[in-house]
Amino acid sequence: MTETANARPVVLITGAARRVGATIARTLHAAGYDLALHCRHSRDELDALIASFEQVRPSSTLALQADLADFERLPDLVDATLGCYGRLDGLVNNASSFHPTAFGEVGQAQWDELFASNARAPFFLCQAAVGALRASRGAIVNLLDIYAERPLPGYSVYCMAKAAQAAMTRALAQELGPQVRVNGVAPGAVMWPEQGKAYAKQETIIERTPLKRAGSPEDVASAVLWLLRDAQFVTGQIINVDGGRSIAIP
Repeated sequence: MTETANARPVVLITGAARRVGATIARTLHAAGYDLALHCRHSRDELDALIASFEQVRPSSTLALQADLADFERLPDLVDATLGCYGRLDGLVNNASSFHPTAFGEVGQAQWDELFASNARAPFFLCQAAVGALRASRGAIVNLLDIYAERPLPGYSVYCMAKAAQAAMTRALAQELGPQVRVNGVAPGAVMWPEQGKAYAKQETIIERTPLKRAGSPEDVASAVLWLLRDAQFVTGQIINVDGGRSIAIP
C-alpha cells in the first residue's frame, strides 16, 4: 500500500458481496474508506464489486473469503486486514443467516448455524479487532434486526441470536469505551429475505409502518456511515431504520 492509502481509514465488512452489505461497501468507499470485504460463497459478486472500486481508487480494497462458522478463521480476517493496511478503524458485522425454525423440530445444526453467524462470529471478530480499534479510536457497527425485540413467529432461534447480538452491542459499548464506540443498526422492511415472505405479508408490514413504504439499502448504509464517522458521542445505541415500524401497534 502507498502512504496515501495507509492514511485513509480502513473498515472490515462481513457479508459484503451482495444486498445490504454491498450497499454499505459502496457508501463507505465513496466516503473515502479503504475496505476489507468478506464473503462466504459469493466470490464472483465480491470480485465484481471490488473491480468497480479499484477503477475508482486503486489499492483501496481487499477480498476476504471465509465461513464465519469456522471459529479458527475469524482472527485471520482481522490479521489479513492489518497485514494489508496496517490499521483498522471500523468493523461492520453485517453477515447473517436467516431462516425459519419450527419449535419442536429445531435441531442442533440449525441452532449452531444461526448463532454462529449472528452472535458468535460478531463477538469474536470484535475481540480479534479490539487492539487495532483501540489504537485508532475506531468503531464497531452491528447489523441487527427489529425482531430481536419483537420476535417473528416461526423464527425463534434467529430472533434469540439477534437478541444476543443486541445485548453484545450494549455490553461491548461499556467494555470498550472510551477508545472504541459500539453501536447497532436494526433495519425494518428494507430488502426482503431471499427465502421470501408472502407478498400479502409484505403489504401488511408496509401498511403497519408509519411511513407507509419500504426503506432501501441506502437508508441502512447511511446510518452505518453516520455511526462510523460522525456520531462521535454515540455508543451503546441501536438505531432502528424501519420507517417507524418498531413503534407501531402490531
